[in-house]
Amino acid sequence: MSGMRQNIQCKQLLLAFESEGRGEAPDDVRKGTEPLMAKPAVESPATEERLMEEVCDQQNLEIAWKRVRGNKGSPGVDGMTVDAALEYLREHWPTIGSQLLDGTYQPQPVRRVEIPKPDGGVRKLGVPCVVDRLIQQALLQVLQKQWDPTFSEHSYGFRPGRSAHQAVAQAQSYVAEGYCHVVDIDLEKFFDKVNHDILMSRVSRRISDKRVLKLIRAFLNAGVMENGLVSPTTEGAPQGGPLSPLLSNLVLDEFDQELMQRDHRFCRYADDCNIYVRSQRAGERVMDTARRFLTERLRLKVNESKSAVARPEERKFLGFTISNDGSERRISTKALDKFRNRIRELTQRTRGLSLSKIVESMTRYLVGWRGYFGFCQTPRVLSNLDAWIRRRLRMYLWRQWHNGRNRFKELRRRGVSKFRAAIAAGSPTGFWRMSGHPAVQQALRNNYFDSIGLPRVAESSHAQPDRTAVGT
Repeated sequence: MSGMRQNIQCKQLLLAFESEGRGEAPDDVRKGTEPLMAKPAVESPATEERLMEEVCDQQNLEIAWKRVRGNKGSPGVDGMTVDAALEYLREHWPTIGSQLLDGTYQPQPVRRVEIPKPDGGVRKLGVPCVVDRLIQQALLQVLQKQWDPTFSEHSYGFRPGRSAHQAVAQAQSYVAEGYCHVVDIDLEKFFDKVNHDILMSRVSRRISDKRVLKLIRAFLNAGVMENGLVSPTTEGAPQGGPLSPLLSNLVLDEFDQELMQRDHRFCRYADDCNIYVRSQRAGERVMDTARRFLTERLRLKVNESKSAVARPEERKFLGFTISNDGSERRISTKALDKFRNRIRELTQRTRGLSLSKIVESMTRYLVGWRGYFGFCQTPRVLSNLDAWIRRRLRMYLWRQWHNGRNRFKELRRRGVSKFRAAIAAGSPTGFWRMSGHPAVQQALRNNYFDSIGLPRVAESSHAQPDRTAVGT
């Protein structure tokens, strides 16, 4: 009977993947009544031991597939794209589904990808194949629904309805209340160093379905492919898969609970944790006890060079700094430097693209950056960045106009008087200084850049004049 139930489930899921390929909505969406997935047979395991059936539920998998497809992402070790995976699932899902329900599914190794960090070094990601991403996402949806309500209110990373902005705002409120020293704890290569035995012991406290426990352990031990060679993984939960953030929150929730028992004010976003205290001396004591708990209880290593007890203005938290009295949140110096370097890359002389193409390539970055860092309380900084970006683009055009004759023609075409155009076009002054020249600014006004679709990082910057001395 159990085998019959699995066959029914697999056939129905196969139909769901086929309708996905034809662009059809599932029957339960079209009719608004009957779901495709039949209820489990009477012989299903006890409720607390049938978690895998919830993971393999048709509706859960349909949602998981839409998430994986929407996120796109690069192929794993098998080279299979998201589109190709759909064809593969149509053919092989009955086997995959049976293996999951039998507890015999074996994930493939993850593909190692290294992403440069802003402050140097690289962040190692592990990209699972698309099928494994689907299974991890389906597993995440079931486990997160159960686990997330039990996590600490001070944890903000990778949780539904919570964000980095909320964490920064809460940190700011602590400082405003007089907790004006911060214990900034940085964990060294946290995702690469999580102890598997400690992690699985925490998982097993919450899960009794041995098939799910075995599957999670299999994902942890799947191995990593780098330069064509597969290496075993004995520690770590590589970033890149949907499940890793939830597992990291599970491990660090124990640290959260310890801090809560000690009545500390703190904010944690993934492995980035700030604790707020009233004095330097209190901060040193908290740092010692926190370091001891993390190393002895969770076997994690604190990065001593990046951890410190300091005033809030001296430390950055999720890209922001907070004034010592809590009255203002600012964009950190490192975040501003990274922004400027990226704009310099996009507007460099050697690109040889038209201005419209340059603006097109900048748009996605600027909109995303504004969506996050627009949360700052320093509008003048954003307005100055807008002026600096426009000046970079004026410099880019000035270079493209090549010589005095072209420059004179372009300035005249844009309404500059003959005299001012001649003076500017014949000037031997360098590119950057000329980008701030009154004639160049007259020819390339702010509204010109608005008209070609250049986003502004300051929402209220339309009323702001250019400041030609801003930036370098």
